[in-house]
Amino acid sequence: MDGLDVMAEVNSAKLKSRVVIMTTFESEEDVLRSIKAGARGYLLKDSTQDEILDAIRRVSLGETYLPARIVQKVAEGLRKPELSPREIEVLQWVAAGKSNKEIGAQLFIAEGTVKTHVKNVLEKLSVVGRTGAIREAVRRGLVRLD
Repeated sequence: MDGLDVMAEVNSAKLKSRVVIMTTFESEEDVLRSIKAGARGYLLKDSTQDEILDAIRRVSLGETYLPARIVQKVAEGLRKPELSPREIEVLQWVAAGKSNKEIGAQLFIAEGTVKTHVKNVLEKLSVVGRTGAIREAVRRGLVRLD
């Protein structure tokens, strides 16, 4: 299980737990998904012992704990234009190496519509080309390459 799976289990069991996520993923998307899922704290695995103890203490008191570098990433992410759910879906297929025609067939939309989505994704991510979009999407945690 990953942290979000644990959060889903905690939520479905209606446990009154206060969860601190500890992970290697530091993109704004990962942080926001965790907080939206109910996590009260978010730490990176390279956190110091003092940070870990501080997070546990604060969360046990009912506070939320986010290290300054995570807050900075989230703040930067909030300033960037947000991709629509359809744009993210198209981006995931682009990352899987599919052509516009293949993506259109998969999503039951016209190839021209796929091109428009890809164009919008490139603009919103401030990148040139599909490779740049994939790289930025992975960096932001919008897609994962398996």
